[in-house]
Amino acid sequence: MRRTLVFASRNTKEILRDIFTLIFGILFPLVLLVLLSAINASIPKEASMTLFNIKNLVPGVAVFGLSFISLFTATIVSKDRCTSFILRLFTSPLKPYQYIIGYTLPLIPISLMQTLVCYIASFFMGLEFTVSIIPAILVNLPTALLYIAMGLLCGTIFNDKMVGGVCGALLTNLSAWLSSTWFDISLIGGTFEKIANLLPFIHAVKAGRYALMGNYSEILPELLWVFGYAFVIAVVAVVLFNYKMKQDK
Repeated sequence: MRRTLVFASRNTKEILRDIFTLIFGILFPLVLLVLLSAINASIPKEASMTLFNIKNLVPGVAVFGLSFISLFTATIVSKDRCTSFILRLFTSPLKPYQYIIGYTLPLIPISLMQTLVCYIASFFMGLEFTVSIIPAILVNLPTALLYIAMGLLCGTIFNDKMVGGVCGALLTNLSAWLSSTWFDISLIGGTFEKIANLLPFIHAVKAGRYALMGNYSEILPELLWVFGYAFVIAVVAVVLFNYKMKQDK
């Protein structure tokens, strides 16, 4: 465990060196909230549109903002893999799962900070402070683990030039269009809705919305999707990382 923490400490220092990217990532949801709240303010009340209502919007933006964490994670892992640093690490007694944990630990507080910024900003946009905000923030932690796991997997498979396209473009768009953040997917229905319900993004957003509304009994069924995907993706990342280690030695 001590070696894992030492490795995690090294990764924390690497993250803090890129301070501007880190700040942008944390403030990313804030920019989205401001823009979408401005759109909501311009919609006539008689239109009866509730999707961009702050109470409905903030859980979705908090989830979508975490897609940046995937890009951040994949970039760190892929850069290490493409340099001599990872070759030196392979001589250490760390096991593949310990590498994955070492990459994950520094990113959890960053994800939490991003979510906190999102919810704190929402108070200034009309969100009423209630006890339900605490579980709404906490249910985002499994979602953070999901996005970190996806970043670890992409960073293990792709080089540092390719992760931008996969995590920065593909994953971001999947999160945007299949999470029900920007529009109600049930209004489209059909195959599109079925695909969305088979993926974890919409369930992560629903869990946040249920938590914020105080419908706690509805949270766990949604989070099981998130936990399941996070676990499977993390296991695949460990297996592939182990394969890459043996291949590169």
